[in-house]
Amino acid sequence: MLRRVLILLLCSVVLGVSLGSPGMSQDRAALVADAVSVDPSGRLVASGGVEVFYQGRRLRATRIVYDRADDSLLIEGPIVLVDGTDTILIASQAELSADLNEGILTSARLVLNRELQMAATQIQRIGGRYMQLDNVVASSCKVCEGDPTPLWEIRARKVVHDQQERQIYFDQAQFRVAGLPVAWFPRLRMPDPTLKRATGVLMPSFRTTTSLGTGIKLPYFITLGPHRDLTVTPYFSTKSGRTVELRYRQAFASGTVELNGAVSRDEIVPGETRYYLTAEGEFALPRDFTLTFDGVIVSDAGYLLDYGLGDEDRLESRMDVSRTSRNEYISGRLVGIRSIREGETNSTLPTIISDFTFHRRFSGGPLGGEAGLKFQTHSHYRSSDDGSTDSDGDGISDGRDVARASLRLDWRRNWQLPMGMVGTVLGEVRADAYRISQDDTYGGGTTRLHGGLGAELRWPWQKTGASGVSHVIEPVAQFVWAPKGVESLPNEDSRLVEFDESSLFSLNRFPGSDAVERGGHLNLGVTYTRYDPAGWTLSTTLGRVFRDSDLGQFSQASGLDGQQSDWLATLQLSLPQGLSFGHRMLIDDTSSLNKAESQISLQRDRYSLTGSYVWIIADTDEDRPDPISELLLDGSYKLTDNWTAFGQTRYDFEADRANRASVGLQFRNECVSVDLSLSRRFTSSTSVTPTTDFGLAVDLVGLGSGISAGPSRACRR
Repeated sequence: MLRRVLILLLCSVVLGVSLGSPGMSQDRAALVADAVSVDPSGRLVASGGVEVFYQGRRLRATRIVYDRADDSLLIEGPIVLVDGTDTILIASQAELSADLNEGILTSARLVLNRELQMAATQIQRIGGRYMQLDNVVASSCKVCEGDPTPLWEIRARKVVHDQQERQIYFDQAQFRVAGLPVAWFPRLRMPDPTLKRATGVLMPSFRTTTSLGTGIKLPYFITLGPHRDLTVTPYFSTKSGRTVELRYRQAFASGTVELNGAVSRDEIVPGETRYYLTAEGEFALPRDFTLTFDGVIVSDAGYLLDYGLGDEDRLESRMDVSRTSRNEYISGRLVGIRSIREGETNSTLPTIISDFTFHRRFSGGPLGGEAGLKFQTHSHYRSSDDGSTDSDGDGISDGRDVARASLRLDWRRNWQLPMGMVGTVLGEVRADAYRISQDDTYGGGTTRLHGGLGAELRWPWQKTGASGVSHVIEPVAQFVWAPKGVESLPNEDSRLVEFDESSLFSLNRFPGSDAVERGGHLNLGVTYTRYDPAGWTLSTTLGRVFRDSDLGQFSQASGLDGQQSDWLATLQLSLPQGLSFGHRMLIDDTSSLNKAESQISLQRDRYSLTGSYVWIIADTDEDRPDPISELLLDGSYKLTDNWTAFGQTRYDFEADRANRASVGLQFRNECVSVDLSLSRRFTSSTSVTPTTDFGLAVDLVGLGSGISAGPSRACRR
């Protein structure tokens, strides 16, 4: 066998370039071959596993003949020319210039971004920028020897690839599916797979609903420079639906902005123009602050649901400026709310809200431990001028406007005690100043001073068995004292109280600032955790709150009403096979279940399942006249490497009907992605009716869709 020869000096003389190894400067060239010789006519002949490295290109061939007279290369294949990271040329033979920028390759194939392949009788390289292909078949589908027909292909008389602009131009193009012609284009232009943004038509999608009929969306993408773009999507449906959707995006040096909107005319609301507009953005500000904003306006209550744009029934527009550091959080926000919920009136809702928060954590100084200081302001405005209370039975006047300033100081310190016990002393004090207007009961200025002091004792026990199983039991007792007589204020931000393992040991369980937990109470609980070396973990918590007196602060559904709270019981199980289960419930002394939540999740390679069940009793204090009993299931199953099925349902047991159900099927391989979906919304109101929605979206990989390729199909032997 001939020995591999690395020719450096000889190529320098013959090719007239500076030579070096492949790892050196790209302006140098290197030739590696089994044998190199000079024939009687003075031509350089390299044969046997030839490789040439030059200016980032790599050429592999069986034999190369260099003719110095016309500065050309005669190459015998099989030939593989790798030009950069995104372009590969494969041919049986070629005649190229010495710098590989000019010439012809016969029986050739061009591969772009390892996705789109174009086979041609010959490929002509022109000036290092253009490649002209004759009698072309283009596809990103894998072609098997026993089944040479790809799933889709484009046949053209001629194709020109502009490597600089990264555009592909087809002449006399015919689009085929499974070998059958379905469309013909005299001229066709598309971006190559390496170009992320280019003006042109995107893949259409189909949607069928009972209210709009069958429709098609035809998106057109427009680049407005390197930092801006616009997508215009006409949407036509059979039931006289005419819609134009718009999306505008712009990137700045410090942030981004995106606008989405649509204008429609349809038979659902005859004779009226329907529309929506959303805006969102994020910007970096000086001193590490961040500005974020999002807003939405919509013409009517049913528009978002009718067009599959969301199911929000309280539209929130907001602007936030915030900064988060290790020990400090600063935030200011302005929020506008518009309700499209049936039965609600915007004039009696707090439609304009402003907040400011400064929160700082620091050392407790001579007291030790850790302390925190929080300053907060809040205000909300209602457009109604009615100051009467309980006009709708919720304890809130129709026109009440509130402004509040709050200051809170908290402190906590732990001590290690004998026998492994941990003692803690904690406390907080807060001051609130309110200004309330348009309220016959609470109108005027009011101040409130409140605090709490607590002592806590934890005694963790741990045992590890010979098998490696570890058991941890931790009983906790916490006593909290707080004054009973506190200024009564309207409660608008603390009406929904969650009693769970995270709030079992708290000085104040109200989530907002309007209400505070009063009186002395004893929080008792015990947690057991088992760690198994096999990879599974079990954890459970049991707890209860005892009060010195019942002050009527909490609703029945919260589980905290009365002198003794409901029993809180939780269970968490995590298995190594991807299965996890969680359950939380509140049970009173009569063994009645007031609130329960169960969750299960199973994640495997081929399938996944997530389910949850919620039960909550009716409670008018929480604006819930009827109990809640709902089941939510969401799952997927990978039928094959290419096919995946999805499903979701939400069932209301109290109403004895499903609120929503959907199924979907997705196919994805190396060249195409197909998504089919079918959903049904069963609930109805005066603004929306039950509808069925069918969607179909097809994307071709390698034609600028931005869809990543799926698993390639396997060829039969």
